Amino acid sequence: MDLGIGLPTWGRHADPEAIAGVALEAERAGLGAVWTGERLLRPAEPLLAGTDQVLPLPDGIGAMYDPLETLAYVAAKTSTIRLGTSVVDALFHNPVVLAKRLATLDRLSGGRAMIGLGQGWMQQEFDATGVPARRRGAGFEEHLAAMRACWGPDPVRFDGRFYSIPESQIGPKPTGLTLLAGAAAPAAIERAARLGLGMTVVVFAWEQLRDAVQTYGKGQGPLVAQINGSVTDRPLDERMPLTGSVEQVAEDLAEVRAMGVDHVCWQTFDADPAEMVGRIQQLNTY
Repeated sequence: MDLGIGLPTWGRHADPEAIAGVALEAERAGLGAVWTGERLLRPAEPLLAGTDQVLPLPDGIGAMYDPLETLAYVAAKTSTIRLGTSVVDALFHNPVVLAKRLATLDRLSGGRAMIGLGQGWMQQEFDATGVPARRRGAGFEEHLAAMRACWGPDPVRFDGRFYSIPESQIGPKPTGLTLLAGAAAPAAIERAARLGLGMTVVVFAWEQLRDAVQTYGKGQGPLVAQINGSVTDRPLDERMPLTGSVEQVAEDLAEVRAMGVDHVCWQTFDADPAEMVGRIQQLNTY
């Protein structure tokens, strides 16, 4: 199992110099991967998580840097560290265009791309991209099949319900691309395993993580645990799994390792990303 960190692609630390600096420091520190995510917009209207519960979105998240352009930029400045997305919402992109962009990143980075694909969840993003939310599920599977067709031998041809590709030459072809599915619901986790994808799961509670790993079963991996929290400079009395001081997180990592998780990454949010790299590096000594 290895460890990674989210790049500062939004918020008060987000700028090209900081992104490159964190990636280089993470590589020097021996971390396994750096990560980006995708958010197309931050709606002005409140988002409801239930009938009356407002789901808060952080300020500044609507100005998130594009994940693939960011990773191409980082690929040119690093040599060995893997380059991950958790996640790119596949349905908001044409499969031919996205397949070409992912293959290009894979080739430019020497096979270091580890791409998490999601279906999207925010209705406003579906509205903005002109994609019906009902395409989730079957549409995601067909999107993946269309991209895999693009990566297969020429001539490429695909005829589906939602997407079609005329007989064509399409390249470049990837050489080391790793695909993950961003999954939370049991059906999505089972789909990831059935489609031969790895999985990235956001961790909120121990029981939730154990259930996700058990549902994924003998999927082909890798299995990535994303932590929307920090490794802190002092212990926390109340904390989510894999957050808190280096000593607290080190104890948690032993349990996660026993579950069969392959990689753990922390999103920096408002934490100082340079300090986070140092604390994650300390975890490698345990």
